[in-house]
Amino acid sequence: MTLPDHVSPPPERFNIAAHLLAANAGRPAKAAFVDDRGTLSFAQLDERARRLAAALRATGLKREERVLLLMLDGCDWPVSFLGAIYAGLVPVAVNTLLTAPDYAYMLEHSRAQAALVSGALLPTLTAAMVQSDHEVQKVVVSQPVAPLHPAEVEFESLLASAAPLQKPAATNADDPAFWLYSSGSTGRPKGTVHSQANPYWTCELYAKGVLGLTEADVCFSAAKLYFAYGLGNALTFPLSVGATTLLMAERPTPEATFKRWLGGVGGLKPSVFYGAPTGFAGMLAHPALPAAKEVALRLVSSAGEALPAELGERFKRHFGVDIVDGIGSTELLHIFLSNTPQRVRYGSTGWPVPGYTVELRGEDGQSVPDGEPGDLYIHGPSAAMMYWGNRQKTRETFQGGWTKSGDKYVRNADGSYTYSGRSDDMLKVSGIYVSPFEVEATLVQHPAVLEAAVIGVPDAEGLTKTKAFVVRKAGAAVSEDELKLFVKEKLAPYKYPRQIAFVDDLPKTATGKIQRFKLREQESAGQ
Repeated sequence: MTLPDHVSPPPERFNIAAHLLAANAGRPAKAAFVDDRGTLSFAQLDERARRLAAALRATGLKREERVLLLMLDGCDWPVSFLGAIYAGLVPVAVNTLLTAPDYAYMLEHSRAQAALVSGALLPTLTAAMVQSDHEVQKVVVSQPVAPLHPAEVEFESLLASAAPLQKPAATNADDPAFWLYSSGSTGRPKGTVHSQANPYWTCELYAKGVLGLTEADVCFSAAKLYFAYGLGNALTFPLSVGATTLLMAERPTPEATFKRWLGGVGGLKPSVFYGAPTGFAGMLAHPALPAAKEVALRLVSSAGEALPAELGERFKRHFGVDIVDGIGSTELLHIFLSNTPQRVRYGSTGWPVPGYTVELRGEDGQSVPDGEPGDLYIHGPSAAMMYWGNRQKTRETFQGGWTKSGDKYVRNADGSYTYSGRSDDMLKVSGIYVSPFEVEATLVQHPAVLEAAVIGVPDAEGLTKTKAFVVRKAGAAVSEDELKLFVKEKLAPYKYPRQIAFVDDLPKTATGKIQRFKLREQESAGQ
């Protein structure tokens, strides 16, 4: 592993929560987090996280036992995450948009001994616990919306019950620190186990090394904290440099995003915004899009899915700020391949983040030449330890220091990389690979198209042909033949979609990734 000169490994004895809290001891009164209910200073964050650590220990929870973290984004989330890790427990951060059966599976799979939950989500968790064979020992409720049962304890009451824990758990850099579940863009989520050191690496190599975050920044992420992307954007990254973060419990609609951009919460305008292409498309199409002079953005990041060049260029024309596109994964914790604020090549995902090595391999496992698509493998220090309880998938993904991403890429002559789709989404039409993303990126260049997703469907002879699902912009009209001709004029003729279906919306994960596998399932079922 080759590291940049300014980066050193963490010490062997290392607790990421203690590390991040100690990094801000010199700015006690500064705002660490701001949500719709108020402000949490760095001193308050430190005290509350350590109080929670002591209180959780006092309930009888033991080192490395899991704690389900099912909370809406707000100031109690970082207190819960850091407090659990400080105590030597392992928080399992989960998506707040799932169903009771999903949580029942996660409780059984993680064997979480306690749960930290927002009051608004308590009914769903309660239903999950009824369905699950696993018994949760303690339920802690943040901002309850109804009277609690005797087995439940209110978050503030629990904090008040203990003095701050004086010393963090004596964890090592390679000890388990937290779990994240994969977003499910290709099926059932997997429990991804990350070490104490992994967030350190993403902060040093990407947040500081690529984005150049500073304590003067105000950060705001559309991606929620329970996602790997959001966890870095809105928690570990800003804490590593002493920046302030805006947290938002509600969905990141254009209206909600613009409210924060314009200083509508705490009077703070974000200087750094983290989003995803689907969100940028919705914002640029929104009638209330702010003018460049009304916002304070100096840096805009994109991940979750590849950014179409046309979308980045339109954003730059309007705001005068580039979108820095990159790719990360739950398995690598954050971004490992990225454009930089100083060097943006729209239509590509950029260059390897210093400290990471990438390779493109063919089906035979050998490197592919520039210009040809290959499976993306990454070698870097922030790779997850394993998928919990899934040895087969662990072996398939984590291969001798390399992580197989499941994405296909093409390496360009300048060393940048261009996305070609998920490995399981690539289509072979007439014996030639077709990237669904390339066709989708072309379709959304049409002024009437808001979003598009492309899959392969069999024709009468059983050969694969492309089918596009298209969401039109409000009030816009365009025909199937018009769109086919539009694509033919911009791409090689064999790449145009043979079928086009107009739909109201596309199935997506909570991060905005299009779930093409659901479209394939619908087609197989004849829907």
